[in-house]
Amino acid sequence: MTQLESARTGVTTPEMVQAATYEGIDPEEIRCRVADGSVVIPKNVSRTFAARGIGRGLRTKINANIGTSADHANLPEELDKLRVAVDAGADAVMDLSTGGDIDAILAGMIEHSAVMIGTVPIYRSVCKLFADRRSCADLTEEAIFADIEHEARMGVDFMTVHCGISTQTLAVLGKTDRIMGIVSRGGSLMAEWMQLHQRENPLLERYDRLLEISRKYDVTLSLGDGLRPGSICDAEDRAQTAELIALGELVDRARQAGVQVMVEGPGHVPLNRIAADMKGQKRICNGAPYYVLGPLPTDIAPGYDHIVGAIGGAIAAASGADFLCYVTPAEHLGLPTAQDVYEGVIASCIAAHIGDIEKGVRGAWQRNEEMSRARRRFDWETMFRLSIDPVKARRVRCLTEDKDKDVCTMCGDLCAIKTYERFRKADSAAD
Repeated sequence: MTQLESARTGVTTPEMVQAATYEGIDPEEIRCRVADGSVVIPKNVSRTFAARGIGRGLRTKINANIGTSADHANLPEELDKLRVAVDAGADAVMDLSTGGDIDAILAGMIEHSAVMIGTVPIYRSVCKLFADRRSCADLTEEAIFADIEHEARMGVDFMTVHCGISTQTLAVLGKTDRIMGIVSRGGSLMAEWMQLHQRENPLLERYDRLLEISRKYDVTLSLGDGLRPGSICDAEDRAQTAELIALGELVDRARQAGVQVMVEGPGHVPLNRIAADMKGQKRICNGAPYYVLGPLPTDIAPGYDHIVGAIGGAIAAASGADFLCYVTPAEHLGLPTAQDVYEGVIASCIAAHIGDIEKGVRGAWQRNEEMSRARRRFDWETMFRLSIDPVKARRVRCLTEDKDKDVCTMCGDLCAIKTYERFRKADSAAD
């Protein structure tokens, strides 16, 4: 049985216990939320690792996208990125490889990963054709489903599938005045396939078959936002909304089939619309966990999009987003390096934690209180331990001239905390 089916029959699985232990809550709470679909536990039946939940009332989780390209395919580099991502705090990693030996790369990721692994199976289908100098026109429906099952059999825990790209939603897109059109790689490939074959999206038309595969391996479906906005100027148009409504209906069908499901979201969104977007998704998709890229509230910061994504991600998480897909400094520019991956994960961890404070997630506020008390005591070791990036905090401190003193180089003898302590003691003595 899937985690969803087990939860509905009253069974608390080992994975639910693991997820509850990580969150510091009762396993029964996790079971109830898995049962109603507001929490998912992405974990393929063939994998062994400490499971984590994504969804209502839990810590906001972080995903890191890595993977090769047709121009640069190096498995050791990708495994290094995997290690860096997990060390920095990623709860999941998606292998988005489009070049090299895709099977060997995914197998390596699964073997070496201590966190959940996700993929976008359509990449595999199209890349195999391109490697043979064929085109999307040669891709068959059977090949699409064969690749989905192949990756499920390999051990993938969650998959992005662009089921919301349909003749209806593409017709809506055609009537918009979008600047960027379709910016989802998987969404654009599916749209091209439909145009070339003059057919409906097979992932939608034969959605029941997709559900059968997912249920067999307990692969969590991540319903892709193929029509997400790629510019803040395109946000919340009719195409995006039409797709979201379609995905809401597919959430219901997945749950009825016993399949865990979450929904992906935008994308580029102006700051003042992010909160409403999160709440609207939850309403339309019946509380399904929301997995968002960024969001990015400005388009003009290439090289710093990890900061842009963290700003949007903090608001998104505070407003109900459950799963943040990181953004790296290389976004919109090129393939991320291991350092880019590290900076992207850290930025998203900051955003997630800010969101968790606002959502009242267990332990988030207390961690800040403990940090403040450690700062007042000049307890550097505790400060390092509580830091989102302990390595950098320690490194910066150790490079300062005052590293052996109970001050920082910025304030020195003018330390406000020490001044306040003198003031407080003098005030007490006067009384």
